Amino acid sequence: MALTNTTTLNDLLPQITAEALFVASEKSIMKGLVRNYTIPAGQGKQITVPRYPQVTAASLTEATAPTATAVSTDGATLTVSEVGIRATISDLSIQASSANVIADVGRLFGESIARRIDTDLMALFNGFSTQVGGAGVGGGNTAATAALLFQGIAKIRSQGYDTSNDCAIVLHPNVYYDVASSITSTFAAPASAVGNEALKSGFVGTLGGVPVYQSSLVPSADGSTTGDYGCGIFHKDSLGLAMMQDIKIESQREATLRGFDVVGSAIYGVGELYDTAGVRGHFDSSIE
Repeated sequence: MALTNTTTLNDLLPQITAEALFVASEKSIMKGLVRNYTIPAGQGKQITVPRYPQVTAASLTEATAPTATAVSTDGATLTVSEVGIRATISDLSIQASSANVIADVGRLFGESIARRIDTDLMALFNGFSTQVGGAGVGGGNTAATAALLFQGIAKIRSQGYDTSNDCAIVLHPNVYYDVASSITSTFAAPASAVGNEALKSGFVGTLGGVPVYQSSLVPSADGSTTGDYGCGIFHKDSLGLAMMQDIKIESQREATLRGFDVVGSAIYGVGELYDTAGVRGHFDSSIE
């Protein structure tokens, strides 16, 4: 059994640091960008989200009944499973530290599970059928540009989705760099409002009304070489998150080990809802 002791918790000891310093943890972003569903206890491990097709209104003839339109649905099934992490913290570590070790480790576990949820959702970017950027292994060495992101937005808009609301772009930081550099170059009007903001703060903000996020959890593109990433340009309807149990942190006393068990867990499932509502950005980073 792996124990957390004075050696593995030495970053918390007063002689090393005045207060807890954690390895940088990115704030979870994906949960608020996708459709969220709750599975009540006792209702099984799956939820089926009905998917409705687009229907077209027709011109009518006076005093003539309109032709009936058949509306058929299929469904996307989201299956939940458990994820979790556990550590045993010794009494000696707790007594030797000036920080609240149990609370600190609990927070660390919570952030770890939040990152896992983001990772699972971002992995679905590679499943989108529509793509901008490179194609195939290596991605054709296509670096991300604002023009390619606008192209992705246009593809979603052409499917009937309102890109002024509930849309997002999620890029790997090394891909985000290429976009920022392309809009601040002498060839891309750095005097524009977006270009100036990127020069001043490094923050692109929005493109075409769609917020741009960056995360190191963005996956590599399927079958690609190093530096190629499968980024996401998507509407909220494209992906779903089914939650049976949100992040929960618990601790209990382990007298025989002279310490406490800390366990973090969550029960959830992810899946693609509408493939046409998402576009994969297959981009090759110029700095890798």
